[in-house]
Amino acid sequence: MVVGQSNMEKFNKFIKIGNIKIGPGHKAFIIAEAGVNHNGNFKMAKKLISIASKSGADAIKFQTFNPETLIIKNAPKAKYQSKNIGKESHYQMLKKLMLPRSWHRKLKKYAEDKGLFFLSTPFSLDDAFFLKSIKVKAIKVGSSDANNIPYLSKMAEWQLPVILSTGMQDLNSVAESIEAIRKTGNNKLVVLQCTTSYPCPFDQANIRAMVTLGNKNDVLFGYSDHTLGIEAAVAAVSLGACVIEKHFTLDRNLPGPDHKASLEPDELKRLVEAIRNIEQALGSGEKTLTFNEKTIIKAAAKSVVATKDIKKGDLFSEKNIGVKRPGNGLPPKYFNLILGKKSTKYIKKDTLIKKAHYV
Repeated sequence: MVVGQSNMEKFNKFIKIGNIKIGPGHKAFIIAEAGVNHNGNFKMAKKLISIASKSGADAIKFQTFNPETLIIKNAPKAKYQSKNIGKESHYQMLKKLMLPRSWHRKLKKYAEDKGLFFLSTPFSLDDAFFLKSIKVKAIKVGSSDANNIPYLSKMAEWQLPVILSTGMQDLNSVAESIEAIRKTGNNKLVVLQCTTSYPCPFDQANIRAMVTLGNKNDVLFGYSDHTLGIEAAVAAVSLGACVIEKHFTLDRNLPGPDHKASLEPDELKRLVEAIRNIEQALGSGEKTLTFNEKTIIKAAAKSVVATKDIKKGDLFSEKNIGVKRPGNGLPPKYFNLILGKKSTKYIKKDTLIKKAHYV
């Protein structure tokens, strides 16, 4: 049994983002995470949207924040940020990477024209209110706010679907956040396993934790992937993830904190293709013959056959019958039943044995 399969069976439910159903039995909702990889450039942001659309992703996601309300002036950078951007302060970095509110509606329309849902992670309640005002179809909560109970409680009151990343949280903390959201009557929730590390080493990805989150909290689950490559995200789908989020960029060599841990355009396309392929390969779980198997069974399966000429009245034995292709005669399970019975007629070598051949 695939890990997580029992959990998938447990959840006889789904949520909807727009007209797309998310949950067991439905395709994984794939979020192409542009984040701050637009580098503060409107044309680059539009190009990221075009790439996400061409990849086959379901949604494009940015980040909505204002450094003035997000951090104090002397806030330290994470180690990976220092490595990727140098001496620039955390505040200066965010100032350059913020997505101006004046761009949001234009980018949202452009994304929707390209067949994508426009999502963005708000970093304050004010940011969330703004996204609500432009009618986003869901709220994505980043790991930095995963335990921000006052924020979660207020935002959940809007009854929009909530996608909650859980980096830097343990099981108890996530349960508290889920409870805060559900207390508002909002059950449109997907919880994402996430390890806050850029890039995330494979031995710290802990994809199975999303199954634990789902089982313990009776909630839909998915995976926000910060590993390099596409393997972890594809594995997550095979374990039952109903939402996948993955950073991507125009070019990993661009300056900025997140480019190096992101997929490039061809990799994003391969990720979507791989997920759609694995979804088909997982199948229904029922063991039945496929159409192709039904057409090939006669050639590939085996039947009981005469291995030498058999005279009328001869007893069938291991010396005169065996099992060979094709498969349109008596199946091999009849072999032992036929042994010791008498032949009713002359049977030529390599003839398929029939029930009329023995008594």
